Amino acid sequence: MAKTLVEEQITTARARSRLDLGVHWRRLDAEAHLGYRRGKRSGKWLVRWRNHHDGANYKQAPIGVANDVNDKPAEGTLTFEQAVTQAREHVTRSRAEAAALAAGPPPTVQAAIEIYVRERNARDSRRAGREIRSDAGHRLRRYLLGQERRGRQEAVKAAPLVAVRLYALTENHLITWRESLPARLKVTTRRRLAADLKAALNAAWLRLPSEQKKLNPTFPSIVKDGLKAERIDDDDETSVARDNQILTDTQISTLLRAARQIDEEQELEGDLYRIVVCLAATGARFAQLRRMRVSDAQQIERRLMVPGSYKGRGGNSGHVPVPVGEDVIDVLLPAISGRPKEAPLFERWRYEQAGSFGWKKSERGPWRTAELTRPWQDIRKRAGLPKVIPYAFRHSSIVRGLRNLLPIQHVAKLHNTSVQMIERHYAKYIATALEDLARAAVIPLILPERPSKHFADGGVQPEALVADP
Repeated sequence: MAKTLVEEQITTARARSRLDLGVHWRRLDAEAHLGYRRGKRSGKWLVRWRNHHDGANYKQAPIGVANDVNDKPAEGTLTFEQAVTQAREHVTRSRAEAAALAAGPPPTVQAAIEIYVRERNARDSRRAGREIRSDAGHRLRRYLLGQERRGRQEAVKAAPLVAVRLYALTENHLITWRESLPARLKVTTRRRLAADLKAALNAAWLRLPSEQKKLNPTFPSIVKDGLKAERIDDDDETSVARDNQILTDTQISTLLRAARQIDEEQELEGDLYRIVVCLAATGARFAQLRRMRVSDAQQIERRLMVPGSYKGRGGNSGHVPVPVGEDVIDVLLPAISGRPKEAPLFERWRYEQAGSFGWKKSERGPWRTAELTRPWQDIRKRAGLPKVIPYAFRHSSIVRGLRNLLPIQHVAKLHNTSVQMIERHYAKYIATALEDLARAAVIPLILPERPSKHFADGGVQPEALVADP
């Protein structure tokens, strides 16, 4: 019978200083633990884990030297949070490598995709704080791996591409698969799907042993050329959809008023109203606001430090300072006053079932991925805007910045995106915003002429035909 893990207090330097010499463990998941080895001179972090697919004995690896002086990042040492991050990354990488080896040589496209899906699911589950399936997992199973019949969804057969061995993969394999995708798919969906497959194949290439790489040294080029991004030809459709989501100041005020009313009626204690106000004030993504801390709301400076997006290769790239009004700070005061700086800025109540027919408040925690969906239906219905989506606040904020003649680089920085994205999706708003500046540079080209001077015989003097200087 397996022993029950006794977790030790190793989260702070002070707590670790009271531990006995030896190794002390804390759970990362059901079969992975972060360890702290207390020595006479210093402490060290280590990790142990068991791979899911084989259930073999625990493996163990060092992580680094512990910062036992304070809980601040320092060169050459790791805090508890840093050690947790590195330990999780090590375990994920090791399990992925073990899974790849378990698939047996030579690896196939299917093996590469399955490993990638597991990694994405694990990453998104950590961010959400619960087990979820990633968007990439949904797409790749539906259009590549195949899936069984689920409810009203028909069973989907696996694409022939998944049986291809990686060393035998050609550009034609990838192009044939793309051409076989349903014609009804939007170009944007096709591009996301191709990007997911490209990421899975590139990750598999990096994971392959050097001997297998030699079998097909052109593999990266094949993936790049075979999954080249499609050109989006439905710009008109995309533009109309975005136009419908550009809100006027009056519409934004109406939505915020509706959010406050719904919050009061459902006794949400301001949790819903605060996060909706900040969506409107910052133009940030909901996923960014969910990760904000109390310290990110700077009352004196009247600004919010919005975490960078997880999108793109850069990952979470610091914080973006976004100025807000005094009215927004006033709305946030109940969530700021008297709370720890590292506490989540936006929280909401969790509920548990009380008896057979009722629910009661259980505990407070940060907002989860889809928890805005249901209250948003009530908000837009109350506001009389049945088709508006939360992302409309972001579209409107970007357009508002452009119309107020903010530099495009600054608008992109405030919204944690790129200048290329702004220019591609908001080009007509840029042109409209710059029209006033361009009009100021307009000069008269046709100048008035002087009255004609006639000779006595009725002729016109030549200099009369020349305009005034």
